[in-house]
Amino acid sequence: MRIRAALIAVALTGLTALSACSSGGASASDTLKVGVSPVPHAQILKYVADNLAASKGLKIEVVEFTDYVQPNTALVDGSLDANYFQTVPYLATFTKESGAKVEWVEPVHVEPLGLYSKKVKKLDELPSGAKIAVANDATNEARGLKLLEANGLIKLKAVDQPTVRDLAENPKNLQFVPLEAAQLPRSLEDTDASVINGNYAIDARLKPSTDSLALEKAEGNPNANGLVTRTELKDDKRIRDLAELLASQQVKDYIKQTFDGSVIPV
Repeated sequence: MRIRAALIAVALTGLTALSACSSGGASASDTLKVGVSPVPHAQILKYVADNLAASKGLKIEVVEFTDYVQPNTALVDGSLDANYFQTVPYLATFTKESGAKVEWVEPVHVEPLGLYSKKVKKLDELPSGAKIAVANDATNEARGLKLLEANGLIKLKAVDQPTVRDLAENPKNLQFVPLEAAQLPRSLEDTDASVINGNYAIDARLKPSTDSLALEKAEGNPNANGLVTRTELKDDKRIRDLAELLASQQVKDYIKQTFDGSVIPV
């Protein structure tokens, strides 16, 4: 399994975070250490740390990661107290494959997954045999394929988490290229189109609402990004306070004002 292999790899090589910043000078035992993706999660959490956390007496250390593996492995090994980067389906796959004792706490926002291209302007311009990049983790691969199905490009077999091996119909004979999610924006130079997660699209200066050929609907989307912690910390007051702040109207307003529809509060 990819996640199990990644767990072993990270354990052997050690944890490397892109950057970290602290919202105050609390002791390690008081400070809540939270792993996030740089965009938009770090921006949202830093807003909470700088503007709202003091109202709860909460000290937050924001630790950024550029991949989807290390925030969970760091949470499991105790390097983090919580993380905020993933969806319920992604977490379910991780816990099933790793056996980790971690739990969903609170949904915060949706980042619609989109199909992007530098070669064509409309879906119907995709040529026969077009090369399409998709994420190589099971959860986001399934999301990407469902997006393509919803827009009439393929038809999938009736399975819960489809892969490129579960195509029932592929009238354009699309060729799929699985890549690590963080590499998908760069793949646009080499593919006809790529399915890109919202956070990586924004980080690559793509605007999902206007630049995508196809975009997930926000309403009823099961892929909200949210706060996750270890089971032993689920009732920790710091975790509950952070969950309350992330669900606050102030945070919803910040998301709406900052991301102009590319990130949608839940």
